[in-house]
Amino acid sequence: MSEPASANITSRFAKLNPFSKSKGKVDDEDIGEEVDSSTVAGGGHSARESDVTKSQLKVSKAVRSFLVDERVLSKDEAGLDDSDHLSHGLKALLDKPHINVPREVTDRSHPLPDYFISSSHNTYLMAHQLFGTSSAGAYETALIAGARCVEIDAWDGDQNKDEPKVTHGYTLVSNIPFRAVCETIRDVVDKEAASAVNAQGYRAAPILLSLENHCDAHGQLRLVQIMKEVWGDRLLSSAIRQKGHEEQQGTGAHVRLDELGSKIAVIVEYHLPDEPDDSSDSSSDSEDESDKAARKDYKDKKKAAPSIIIPELAELGVYAQSVKPADNSWYDKVEMNNSPHHPLINLSESGLLSHMPTHSQKIAINNSQHLMRVYPKGTRISSKNLKPLPFWGVGAQICALNWQTFGASMQLNEALFSGTDGFVLKPAALRTGGDGKLNKGRKRRLRLYVGGATDVPLPAESQPDDIKPYVTCTLVHPDDLEDNPQKRKTSGYKQHKLGLLHKGENPPPTDPIWNEKLEWDYEDNDLAFLRIILKSDDSFARNPMLAVSAVRLLYVASGWSFIRLLDLKGRETKCTLLVKFEFEDI
Repeated sequence: MSEPASANITSRFAKLNPFSKSKGKVDDEDIGEEVDSSTVAGGGHSARESDVTKSQLKVSKAVRSFLVDERVLSKDEAGLDDSDHLSHGLKALLDKPHINVPREVTDRSHPLPDYFISSSHNTYLMAHQLFGTSSAGAYETALIAGARCVEIDAWDGDQNKDEPKVTHGYTLVSNIPFRAVCETIRDVVDKEAASAVNAQGYRAAPILLSLENHCDAHGQLRLVQIMKEVWGDRLLSSAIRQKGHEEQQGTGAHVRLDELGSKIAVIVEYHLPDEPDDSSDSSSDSEDESDKAARKDYKDKKKAAPSIIIPELAELGVYAQSVKPADNSWYDKVEMNNSPHHPLINLSESGLLSHMPTHSQKIAINNSQHLMRVYPKGTRISSKNLKPLPFWGVGAQICALNWQTFGASMQLNEALFSGTDGFVLKPAALRTGGDGKLNKGRKRRLRLYVGGATDVPLPAESQPDDIKPYVTCTLVHPDDLEDNPQKRKTSGYKQHKLGLLHKGENPPPTDPIWNEKLEWDYEDNDLAFLRIILKSDDSFARNPMLAVSAVRLLYVASGWSFIRLLDLKGRETKCTLLVKFEFEDI
């Protein structure tokens, strides 16, 4: 093979790698790294820190001095004379949570449509949507990190028709047995039941299973039989309430979250007449030619997939039947045309955005009564993610995210569900009786005081003197449909080499001090977030991200607190960032 031809093939394969260091037109601040079994963040569970892990954290002498200067701690409380030891006062501040999730946010007494649900898309995939690897272990990773809605794409088995498989059909993705996925989910459910305690963020919670069926009648029957066999009484196979309740009287009242306990509830497809093609998203100009060809082949073959759901499978959709709407009646009328008893509106991100913001209020009101699932558009083949916040802003309960990488969207998902059991009560405006308007009609000012950090992680093969750390923060708001958020940043920290000419602390770059204030003015809204990134100001290269965090502004604690930062795989680091949030009505 000639050298140019070989180089061309190598280049083509590089473009298929979603984790390559291509310098295309991509905001590098949105990109995370591939998750693995060590990932703890994504669905809210990174807040489950152990005391052993916390005991390994340090607070630099510079940060201790800053706390004394700010009169947060006395010299004795800060332990200035013994920087290797955590005094009682310093340990108390380090242990103080940087968020306080209001108890009402995790109240389970409301109907199921009143909640946001931590959700995963194509859960079985490890990376690329058309060329990746399927793994039953990916379900364990997602569920342990906090996912409460996972997706299974079920297909007839190739060798044994009695054993359906899970894969992304008509692609080069590998497949795994449907039974193995069910066994993995069962084992996680049992583990959760054994370790659950009656405390916020540590209770066992139901799992919703978004089942995309591609099996024939025999294969569907085997799906039902395998689910019942493997899950037993863990599976929700009939209505919870007894006869005589509103649910049986046809009033449309939905089950309450607390009534679901920790059951596995299946979302089953319901096909309407003239159902639209769910793969209508056009190809992206940035796609590689081989990606485009694979996607076209996928679309063509998918049109021939079976659409008839057998009664035995349909019966498992007790509280959610997934519908791709054929018209606008789902938000224009009280009930959608030809609606099943508990419809779940299932739309791609581009399909829903086509109705926003013109019909946003109507959509939000519909979502106060019924479930909605939003999934990534078809061109997101490299597992990049949709932006969930605008869809949460219209009350979409299930924003199905690609959990394969811990990027910006997954960081926001972690922030929304942090300190919860994967179900978060929606703001009153988005619940039954609400008007669908999230903004409160007033302006607020956020001030973020950035003190300093300890144990800043270094990029691979870097030395402390190679970095110039700074903090950049983005205020993320549901109104921002154009994805043009407000960004603020501190200056880069550089250690003074001529220490004799510098007054005060002069810590190394891994323990920087900024002592800066960042400000934002924004429309008051219960779904506003702040995304915090620790980066290095590199002169001759892209500024690398060193650690990240995101917080829902509704949750933030008052006063100075330490934020435990995450790496780009969603793992806890030893790095802590000292900050203070302050709010003002303007």
